[in-house]
Amino acid sequence: MMKLSFTTLGCPSWSWEQIIDEAVRYEYDGVELRGVSGELRLSQCDALHGDRLEASLAYAAAQGIKIICLDTSCVFHDDSKFAAAIEEGVETIDLAVKMGAPYIRVFGDLIPSDQKEADIVRQVARGLQMLGLYAENKGISVLLETHGDFSSSQRILDVLRQTSSPAIGIIWDVHHTIKYGVQEPPSETWRQLRPYIRHIHLKDARGEGKDITPVLVGKGDLPLPDIIKLLSESEYRGWLSFEWEKKWHPDIEEPDIALPAYMSYMRQHIQ
Repeated sequence: MMKLSFTTLGCPSWSWEQIIDEAVRYEYDGVELRGVSGELRLSQCDALHGDRLEASLAYAAAQGIKIICLDTSCVFHDDSKFAAAIEEGVETIDLAVKMGAPYIRVFGDLIPSDQKEADIVRQVARGLQMLGLYAENKGISVLLETHGDFSSSQRILDVLRQTSSPAIGIIWDVHHTIKYGVQEPPSETWRQLRPYIRHIHLKDARGEGKDITPVLVGKGDLPLPDIIKLLSESEYRGWLSFEWEKKWHPDIEEPDIALPAYMSYMRQHIQ
């Protein structure tokens, strides 16, 4: 059966203990980390730093909550930030090893209007390959999220064809491939990217372009029931991680509303 998690982007001010306690309360299987207690760079989070890391891991393990993915701010399109992205990626891989988390997340992320697409795709592939080579003997996968200008299957495939590390895979952010890609049907995205998809982000929204608004699952215009059915029929056994972007949209519903709403919705649709 597919497993349910949420990213801490939806509860940016929560402490480590509160994240784990609420995951248990709402009956989630795991947590994806995008910051703790306001700090986005995970290696700098107090709960994951130094002597506190062992205690934090023990607290999660005692509650039966798995840490499934460490989300970075790494982007590879900007040459001036490339070295910093590799540095953050390496330190996050090292942290993932300590935490027993199988994945880290990175971005493409943009195709600047004054640069050639082929050059940016090549640079993104180079960044992925560097981190993949570092991760592949450590049991960690480096996952490129379908996001920004890298939301279409074709562009993702253009990147992957220039990499070779078996530690490289994809996070399918369903919202982005529908809203920001070439609006290809989810069935087509799944058909093209399925061999590389190791993790999935779900959320809901309404509108198009600048008018896209995050909404509680089931309240938007994304075809979530069809996507869940597709994954079920394809025997997907990975994680479906709820990405409630409270950090970037502070006016949307609080996590104590959004997190149980996602769980209730998914229970109705996962067979």
